[in-house]
Amino acid sequence: MISALLVVGLLVAAFVGYNIGGSSTGVAFGPAVGSRITGKTLAAGLFTLFALIGGWTVGRKVVTTMGGEIVPSSQFTLVASTVVLFFTGLSLLISNLYGVPASTSMTSVGAIVGLGFASNTLNETLMFSIVSAWIVAPLVAFWAGVVIGRYIYPYLDARVSFTRIEGGLFHLDRSGSVPTPRLNENVGPRDVVGAALVLVVACYNAFSAGASNVANAVAPLVGSGQITVEQGVILAVVAIGLGAFTIARRTLDTVGDGITDLPILAAMLVSLVGATIITVLSNMGIPASLAVSMTSCIIGLGWGRSSRAVTLADAAGSAMSGEGGPDLSVGALAAETTPKTGESPLPPGPTVGDLATAKPAEEPPDTDEQPAQVPKIGEEDPDELVAEELFDAAATSRIVMLWLLTPTISTIGSYVIFAFVL
Repeated sequence: MISALLVVGLLVAAFVGYNIGGSSTGVAFGPAVGSRITGKTLAAGLFTLFALIGGWTVGRKVVTTMGGEIVPSSQFTLVASTVVLFFTGLSLLISNLYGVPASTSMTSVGAIVGLGFASNTLNETLMFSIVSAWIVAPLVAFWAGVVIGRYIYPYLDARVSFTRIEGGLFHLDRSGSVPTPRLNENVGPRDVVGAALVLVVACYNAFSAGASNVANAVAPLVGSGQITVEQGVILAVVAIGLGAFTIARRTLDTVGDGITDLPILAAMLVSLVGATIITVLSNMGIPASLAVSMTSCIIGLGWGRSSRAVTLADAAGSAMSGEGGPDLSVGALAAETTPKTGESPLPPGPTVGDLATAKPAEEPPDTDEQPAQVPKIGEEDPDELVAEELFDAAATSRIVMLWLLTPTISTIGSYVIFAFVL
């Protein structure tokens, strides 16, 4: 017979998964829904499907790490498992109250570390590896963003179109005996390429979310032996899917304050880099934060974009002579590109927020227009690349503070309960 405590543990696990689905769906599929590439129901279905694939394949390695390697699985009694899940749910509640996406993985690990400290069973070698990954991953994301922003982003921005496609990509041509899907009249080749890229990256993001977040919901219960890994993955994905089909509809409307000011292309690249880093770490069994990696990549992407105003030789010369170089700004992602030669500027593409709020572009893009010419590095106007900042300093400070605070609260609270109460 199922005990009342196990029922509580399962409900807490489902609550964690429900909130993960509600928050992650908007981040993954916000651009796709805003662009009218998919509807909300299809987005929720795709998110759930790819989260299941990610959780069933790569995610079980993270479940194993969190359910029996940070501390021995013997430490995960039913009571201990429920307490650990409680602190994970508490972190989600705190982050939602402050409107900040807390790192669920870091907070879950913090609760387990508290248990390990209290029982003197913490695997310190493994924790050193995990913490090292938490330091290295944001640095990799930052430098990946710098390289992409400096050498790749401008060329993609000039060739790939991201617009709000009213009426969708296709319509059914019923003129023949068999209805045939055809492109709408207002859809050009660049729109098709852009739509395909948005959809592929969204599904990849969902895969990464499943790989990294399934363990946050069920690893303690799996470690306690109350459920199997397979049962845990199914429980977590069902809860994630329920959140995707319900509360995620609101996040799909707002698309999340963290990315609404980013151009669509920048949001895609950030998602691609972040999801890749988290998928690689998940495959190694290391729980890590997608939000931290994505934020680091956003900063690096903006810095790399604004650094195109100078060549590496000029930058090195300025550094050796002690002269100040051009200001670097993440706002460069939203800036118009104006070559020093006096050519016409390349207008910035729409942001995620433009699509989410149904704010149309001033003029619809000409789908037959040839891609604009991208100026060479060192030929762009530094003043044009230093645009309005995408980050509010106070908001950024609050985000970083909560990223550090929630795992700390989780670790200390868990330790106190396991050392002095249980």
